[in-house]
Amino acid sequence: MRYSLGWIPFSIGDFLYAALIILLILWLIRRLRHKFKNPKIWIPDALASLSIIYFCFHLFWGFNYYRLPLHESLEIENDYTTEKLIKLTETLISRSNKIHSELAENDSTKVDYQYTKNELFNITLEGYDHIENEFPELAYNGFALKRSLYSLPLTYMGFNGYLNPLTNEAQVNTLIVPYKIPTTASHEVGHQLGFAKENEANFIACLVTMNHPNKKFRYSGYTFALSYCLSELYRRDQAKAEELIATMNVGILENYREVDEFWRQHTNPFEPIFKATYNRYLIVNNQSDGMKSYSYVVALLVNYFDDTRNAL
Repeated sequence: MRYSLGWIPFSIGDFLYAALIILLILWLIRRLRHKFKNPKIWIPDALASLSIIYFCFHLFWGFNYYRLPLHESLEIENDYTTEKLIKLTETLISRSNKIHSELAENDSTKVDYQYTKNELFNITLEGYDHIENEFPELAYNGFALKRSLYSLPLTYMGFNGYLNPLTNEAQVNTLIVPYKIPTTASHEVGHQLGFAKENEANFIACLVTMNHPNKKFRYSGYTFALSYCLSELYRRDQAKAEELIATMNVGILENYREVDEFWRQHTNPFEPIFKATYNRYLIVNNQSDGMKSYSYVVALLVNYFDDTRNAL
């Protein structure tokens, strides 16, 4: 799918979604006009159509939800102690502070990303080319990383991007803060490579960006991983989390605030509905904790980097 559609500069999947929505509206109009008569005809037809879409979803990509969990593939544990979490958080702060100091004017200013959206996409691909030498499983062939035609609706729905499972195109919401695009694009490519679960795609995004040859992408990766670790530590030991946050460069917190401010500006009453719907989608597709599964990336990070072979 990526080889056949990747060369097209816009998202075919987005047009497919539009076509499905239009057909659904026309179908509803027809049913209303006929006052939903002859249910013995239209109910089987509707179920048959849905079954075809559901079959294609699984055949093209959805079976990835049932793959061996990543922690088993990596032969690491799926649980960790608070002490190990603190150790990794301290290491990530040290690395993030160092890279920030090399990129920002001073320790109180955020890191700016003076790239076009196309440049950010191209640099994302360089990250996968780079890490392929160490992790052949992450070889990314048949590029299909594209801007979403629905970036504005996605913003109000509260999403950074998504993968179209019917066309295997990775769509990125290009209205988000540029600082977030490196990890978002890497996350969506991770989905394309078969890492269907959100926590696993987030881990892949961390792994690719933290090892990226571009320093700004490494900064995005380290601070992305750090944000997850700090959030988890804050839930376990608030005092220790606040103590560690005080050791961070203020500019890193400014990058975090920039992202938070962007989403606050687009908060709306419908966002919880979209999030609840997506949460249900994750539960149905073998992610029993729904959107909470995003936080499980911390377990992968802690245990992967706790291994002496992968120590930071």
